[in-house]
Amino acid sequence: MAGGIKQWPEDERPREKLIKRGPEVLSEAELLALVIRTGDPVTGQSAVDLGRTLLQEFGTLRVLASATISEICRTKGTGPAKASAIKAAMEMAKRLNSDRLANSERFTSPEQIYNHYHYFFRDRRKEYFMILLLDGKNRILREVQISEGSLNQSIVHPREVFSPAVRESAAAIILVHNHPTGDPAPSREDTEITRRLKEAGELMGVRVLDHIIIGDGSFVSFVARGML
Repeated sequence: MAGGIKQWPEDERPREKLIKRGPEVLSEAELLALVIRTGDPVTGQSAVDLGRTLLQEFGTLRVLASATISEICRTKGTGPAKASAIKAAMEMAKRLNSDRLANSERFTSPEQIYNHYHYFFRDRRKEYFMILLLDGKNRILREVQISEGSLNQSIVHPREVFSPAVRESAAAIILVHNHPTGDPAPSREDTEITRRLKEAGELMGVRVLDHIIIGDGSFVSFVARGML
């Protein structure tokens, strides 16, 4: 429909539709329109038109959510303000869908860790290596990001892993990282790093309870597979 949204019939405007009928009736382009608020005055595109353009260029909301600010800004009519609004909305959705781990919550299963992290990791293009610090009763003290980038032994060094554990007087740690390919099957390097960290933990008196690799919709627990 041509023209600015304010000139549209009231029942066709995304905000009015949401108020009267609920957000579930809105198309993805209309939801994006409410996030970015305005269209492109240069081309005359409405916010809904711009939402459709973004979806056409990125394919799906999920791909759009994983795009960087600069990538979103390449779409004509979408500057840093609109791109930032989109990223903020996507991040809120991601956090809402994550089953957050509260400090002092007791670790009970690898599924618990997967439920916490899979939305955070799902669209990441790099590998992230995290550790969870636990006390003597397996209660979670806090999480620490160790590295960002391809996993290798120079990045994930025992010193970097166990320094925060020593500072926090942690009794145990859980290793967590993602595979951007979506396949959580452990690589030879994953297995070797896990072995080295377990041995280092035994020397330092800090147990390595598990290594959980998160993929797209699935995960691998080293303990469940008898690999730790």
